[in-house]
Amino acid sequence: MKRRTLLLGCGSLAGVLAAPLVRAGATGARVIRFGQSAALSGPQAVYGRDVQNGIAAAFAAANANEAGTGIRFELQTLDDGGTRVKCMSNALQLLESGTTALIGFTNGVAAEACMPMLEETGVAMLGTASGNMGLRTQAAKGVYNVRAGYDAEFSRIVNYVRSVGMQRLALVRLNDTSQANRDAMSAALAAAGITPKASVDIDRHATDFSGVANELMAARPDFVLLVANAGPAAAIISHMSQAKYPGLFYASSYAGQDLLDTLTARHQSCVMSVVVPRPSAMGVNVVANCRRDIALLQNGDRFGITTLEGYIAGRTAVEATLAAARAGGATRGRVKEVLSGLRSDLGGYKVDFAGTTQGSHYVDLIALDKYGRVMG
Repeated sequence: MKRRTLLLGCGSLAGVLAAPLVRAGATGARVIRFGQSAALSGPQAVYGRDVQNGIAAAFAAANANEAGTGIRFELQTLDDGGTRVKCMSNALQLLESGTTALIGFTNGVAAEACMPMLEETGVAMLGTASGNMGLRTQAAKGVYNVRAGYDAEFSRIVNYVRSVGMQRLALVRLNDTSQANRDAMSAALAAAGITPKASVDIDRHATDFSGVANELMAARPDFVLLVANAGPAAAIISHMSQAKYPGLFYASSYAGQDLLDTLTARHQSCVMSVVVPRPSAMGVNVVANCRRDIALLQNGDRFGITTLEGYIAGRTAVEATLAAARAGGATRGRVKEVLSGLRSDLGGYKVDFAGTTQGSHYVDLIALDKYGRVMG
């Protein structure tokens, strides 16, 4: 069955290919518009705004040079509240409006559900802020990832805990975790010879996690691995810390800067996997440039790991668009073609799509102590 018949009555794709891809800006520059569906409301709102702001900062910096490039970048962001159905509706609306490419979606499962639209329209999806493995299969045509997948994150975490002698694991993950992500978790644990003592699926939109915390405490794990957004992760850590849990907490990158900020305010600690350079690494050019460009927005937005992830996606979009323009025009098809072979060093962070749609495998672990200091 054609994808257009499955879109919950959101409309037809018939107008997509005929829609204009560029228009003239006030300065005479061609306007190239990227479309984003992000959680700007609901429990993932902070994460969504951080990714949005990172992309906006990259575009603002590029627009400062529009007199020389002849191109002005615009970002159109629609709020999906972190839900799959709304994200799909937003993607359809963005495609019908003539957006050149999609960028910075903040729900990996929802972004995966949009993949048939990409195949039908020939539009690229760049820089989804998720390690969702469903976006990293051969079936994910037109999807370009600028960050590592969850397979690399899980392996990095599990190999570390094994090296320090921890075996008793309690695993917490979202109840809508895809099978591909579950398989990646299982593979990493099996390779390390670790079997979870407890495994709990949670609702990302829930507000009470006391029962979950009690279940985890009863399993007496050495460490708890939280593969969830910041709200649930912070709530579980808080409940268990108050109950004098003696072990360690590990969180995936999906919890983002919001979790680090929340735990700092509460004087609680965790270890987190990150897929971008540390925000404190001001000697790394992409970090320093992001901090500068965020400040230039003058909207009071903060700088952190999630903003940096969005910024890297935005910078990659700029480079691909400018290369496409030099090759004859920044159309949907040419931008996608350029992305398929793009190799870029953004200044201490490389994105390489030569022969792959997985542009980076960078993963690091950072430890946040109870005083809010990033260690190790």
